[in-house]
Amino acid sequence: MTRSVPIRADADRLWSTVEAMAALSEGGAGVTRLAYTRLERRAHELFAEWMEEVGCAVRTDPAGNTIASRPGRSDGPAVGTGSHLDSVYAGGRFDGIAGTVAAVEVARMLHQAGVETELPLRFVAFAAEEGARFGQACCGSKLAAGLSTRAELDERRDRDGISLAEAMATVGLDPDLAASAPWRPGDWSAFVELHVEQGSVLEDSGIDVGVVDLISGSTRLELVVDGRASHTGGTPMRGRADALAAAAEAVLAAERLALDARYRGARATVGRLHVEPGSITTIPGTVTFSLDVRDVDADRQRRAVAEIVGRVRAICLRRGVGLSARPLADTSAVVLPDWVRAELTGAADEIGVRYRVLTSGASHDAQMINRVTPAGMIFVPSRAGLSHVPQEWTDPAKLAVGTTLLFTSMRRLDARAALDAPAARRPPTRPEPVGEP
Repeated sequence: MTRSVPIRADADRLWSTVEAMAALSEGGAGVTRLAYTRLERRAHELFAEWMEEVGCAVRTDPAGNTIASRPGRSDGPAVGTGSHLDSVYAGGRFDGIAGTVAAVEVARMLHQAGVETELPLRFVAFAAEEGARFGQACCGSKLAAGLSTRAELDERRDRDGISLAEAMATVGLDPDLAASAPWRPGDWSAFVELHVEQGSVLEDSGIDVGVVDLISGSTRLELVVDGRASHTGGTPMRGRADALAAAAEAVLAAERLALDARYRGARATVGRLHVEPGSITTIPGTVTFSLDVRDVDADRQRRAVAEIVGRVRAICLRRGVGLSARPLADTSAVVLPDWVRAELTGAADEIGVRYRVLTSGASHDAQMINRVTPAGMIFVPSRAGLSHVPQEWTDPAKLAVGTTLLFTSMRRLDARAALDAPAARRPPTRPEPVGEP
């Protein structure tokens, strides 16, 4: 059987688009473009400019997600794609951005080839996916999915005490409207997000792309250990209430639990720790630290969190210090629909791309959008599995392979949606004249 030659993504054009986005960064190593900052909004503006150049109509929803629409032959529920444009502190140039520039490239491919789809397509740059600033991941997509309340926008604060709601207002968004205007499921038929793997499975196995079946959940807490600050020389070792010593033991307790065979597959991480008063000659009196527990099993994820907090409480009681724990975010694992995955793997077979089915250990916007419309994910290889660091790297040629698969997948999903679209959504045909009146 002869396979038709697919329209292919342009690796050089993809790379130049990635580079243009990477230039929008705070100073220092890597890329720092935090959620709901002016830099992030400028990245969204650049995305909008590119999409308008290829004939898309662009709007920004109340949460700050930028949505570019390309009309089809008929009106109806759209197939969507996209990812995010914000970064962690001193992150890389591919996490999120790869999927967003892939969306731009798909729109360019369609425009350049003069391809008409049956129904509209939408290309999305999500706001505030990274939890680096506010501790809450996927803010823009959670709002789009109706999964965040107005109160949460006031509760989530950054290291400077600025709330999510305040940050949104600073860049011209209305948090009241954002919390009350989710996307309408009837406007969408499917959504596919391309993302870098953030692991080394694809690179190690020499496989072109991954097709995701399951996205792990995440529970995040802020823990505060309250001890007693005192002079390091004047206070004997016995009888101290050293908050940092207790926190250090707590970090190791979390690591030990995640390595326990009962929690095989769980991941527990303390990524941020703040010590007060922060003086060389003063025993730490207060330590605030984060805890991020992830798992593909939602029940095991919550059991792990409860057991870690229980162990930390016991440590603090033994050491004579206090403990408080505040939840920051809690998301369950999501199984992505089989039929969307089948279209992605079918597209891979159609164009001769090697794939394997993978599970994602990281959270993604598609995880939230799956509550609005059936979602799928395509992974492209990450060199050495590195992510959230300046050394993050994906070969543009491999990104182009993933983008070509995304292009083909969207066309397949569009054709499928057109078969299912209600006839009432299609423009009426003009009746043939039957004679003189």
